[in-house]
Amino acid sequence: MAFRHELKYIINEREKDVLERQLSLMAKKDPNAGFDGKEGVYFIRSLYFDDMEGSSYYEKIDGVNRRAKYRIRIYNGQDSLIRLEKKEKVGGYIRKTQAVLSREEAEGLNFGDPSVISRRNEPILREFYILCLARGMKSEVIVDYERTPYIYDLGTVRITFDMHLRASIPGSIFDFSLPSYEAMERGQLILEVKYTELLPEFFRELLQPMAGSFAAASKFILCDEIKRQIHGG
Repeated sequence: MAFRHELKYIINEREKDVLERQLSLMAKKDPNAGFDGKEGVYFIRSLYFDDMEGSSYYEKIDGVNRRAKYRIRIYNGQDSLIRLEKKEKVGGYIRKTQAVLSREEAEGLNFGDPSVISRRNEPILREFYILCLARGMKSEVIVDYERTPYIYDLGTVRITFDMHLRASIPGSIFDFSLPSYEAMERGQLILEVKYTELLPEFFRELLQPMAGSFAAASKFILCDEIKRQIHGG
């Protein structure tokens, strides 16, 4: 997959309402989204990994230009679709590579057993397996949030509102009884804009009032810092 542009903003609920009213004129909600009776919304849970040195955490904090994060992701609290994802970032560009996991494979990686993917041949799984052996990749933090996605122009522009961001200490990604903690101030959320080539003028004008809230808002960092504050390390 080619690299895409990514913009992030921290906004409030009032700004979200204004943006959604304007977005509805040009974009549409993802027709596949729906969770807990909420049309156009889905629930995302990601288990992030880091090595023994905390490289993913410190590279982000230090502003390293080229870096990568690895995570297992599930949707709407189900195990019907489980993915291992690598998200690469170079400046303001991102690229995501992924492979589907079985529940057994996800649980094995979750609890430090990379042998469950040792026979898989997909490049990302081979890469992650080697990283587990060489750098001691381990479960770092669980990140939960609800996402409202809008799409435009055959998917080349995707705008998402990520709400109710919460952090949990590492445990089973399928255990929804784990204690979780708010990772943002009440009423705040993250607006993400991803596009392949040029961002249409309509969206540029729409986002102009948000310029002051532009941020390198990493959900991984926000949640990992909460976890560190509460549990240390």
